[in-house]
Amino acid sequence: MILRICLYVMLIVMVLYVVLNMLVIPSLADVRIQFKGARIVTSQQLNEKFAELNSSTWMKFDSEKAASVFGSIPDVESVTIDKHFPDMVVVTIKEREVVAKTIVDIDGRSLTMEIDRNGVIYASNDRSCESDSSIPLITGIPFIEVQNGVRMPEMYRGLMEKIRSIRALSSNYFASLSEIEVVSKDYGGYELVLFPLHSKVRVLADQNLNEDTLKYMMVALDIVNSIQPDANMIDIRYGGVSFGVR
Repeated sequence: MILRICLYVMLIVMVLYVVLNMLVIPSLADVRIQFKGARIVTSQQLNEKFAELNSSTWMKFDSEKAASVFGSIPDVESVTIDKHFPDMVVVTIKEREVVAKTIVDIDGRSLTMEIDRNGVIYASNDRSCESDSSIPLITGIPFIEVQNGVRMPEMYRGLMEKIRSIRALSSNYFASLSEIEVVSKDYGGYELVLFPLHSKVRVLADQNLNEDTLKYMMVALDIVNSIQPDANMIDIRYGGVSFGVR
């Protein structure tokens, strides 16, 4: 008889435990949230976005809405939400990879903004890019509307991948440039104007920017400067070298 009572008590306890974990905790207990992958995104930004969700419990936590809300942070490229029963939510942040920077006018102010590998222009928390010589300054790209999170026209996105490939090399080629200006052609496509650092010379190049282009530019600069110190323009398009004098 005592053994039977003990068994009944154990069974009741097990049932209560299951009910507690299956219904009570997910429905009533505060959701526990864990963030992963955030380096530039601050805890304050993440907590503010979490407050917008108004998801106090695990059952009420809307993963789709959460991905959208956390993804609205400028430095965030993508978000993965994993709900772990009964009360844990893991938010994995993939931050944008900055490959270039640009200067835009917003509300009468000139602001330095980042461009990621997908051609998205955004205002990052990390302002070190302003002084990072490996991140080139890109100008001249036309935007219909300049705002945080806008994507550049598709024609120019390949340039970001080329810049990314050059930055992955062991040599910091962009340290020799103060600016890369994009010049759109009337008949489609674009060309580039390279501005060597501490030089009055502009270098015209085609859109196929790569390591060879930058090496060729430096050789052409040395040759032209030795021949014509007053040159202010060098054209390295079409496989040749020509120069102009002011």
